[in-house]
Amino acid sequence: MLNPHRLRVLQSVIATGSIQGAARSLHYSPATVSQHMNTLSQETGLTLFERSGRGLLPTQAGLSLAQGSTAALQGLDELDRLVESMRHGRSRHLVIASFTSAAKEWLPRVVATLRATEPELTVQISLNEPYAEKAGTAVDIDIRNESPLEPEEHFTGYLRQRLRDEDFAVVLPAGHDLAEADVVEVHQLADQMWVDPDIKDSPNSRMIHTACQAAGFVPQFAARLDDHNAALALVAAGLGVTVLPHLALRSLPPGTVLRPLRNPTVRRRIVAHVKQDRAADPLVAAALEILRAESAEPAE
Repeated sequence: MLNPHRLRVLQSVIATGSIQGAARSLHYSPATVSQHMNTLSQETGLTLFERSGRGLLPTQAGLSLAQGSTAALQGLDELDRLVESMRHGRSRHLVIASFTSAAKEWLPRVVATLRATEPELTVQISLNEPYAEKAGTAVDIDIRNESPLEPEEHFTGYLRQRLRDEDFAVVLPAGHDLAEADVVEVHQLADQMWVDPDIKDSPNSRMIHTACQAAGFVPQFAARLDDHNAALALVAAGLGVTVLPHLALRSLPPGTVLRPLRNPTVRRRIVAHVKQDRAADPLVAAALEILRAESAEPAE
């Protein structure tokens, strides 16, 4: 088995560009760094560096080994944190997956509140869009949205916690004819150009297309992309209208107006899936309680 410490030294040599640079960064002598690299070369049977004038250049094998070791070293770091957590009888690491708008609007308070009581806590946050079946990464809390028109999602090893239901609204360029209306009905958007904020086959996208079908039309798109903030910018530029849930509409760009969308109402369900064997952990329970409080705040 390769020595993780030598792999870290290899990464430092490549990152700093020299044995001397790595020695300074790691507070070792150049001789110690050289010895680690010679030993690693012998262990792997690879030529990791080649002479270039007075210096050394990493070979392709050295670069590949350094790059390939990153995930393994990160995994070892996480394992060290787990051991430290168990030694102190509490977790100092929390992993959350979320869709973009929930991460932006809810998770700052979650992280700030938890770290106020656990200053050494590390919260790892990843985006889970587009959604996929749960596999691999051990996520403590997975925040997802669902269509009420589709079967509920349940995942093995996870407890399902419903957070909220919320409506979608239409965003129009300022000065648009429909901006004068108090409420916009879906059929009124039939002859409009649309900006699609969700090019992937997500629950949001399916709900919007179903509403359009119910109103008797298929949207015509001026642009399609997978970022709702960029979609709002295109609406502000007058390129079309877009439909988004209220959580994604708390920071509208200048040049846009928001109107309720009805007939049919488009509504999504937001759910937190909590890892069953972590649900009793005080950090996970506290994070979920903060999420409940955040999601209870009015969206409109």
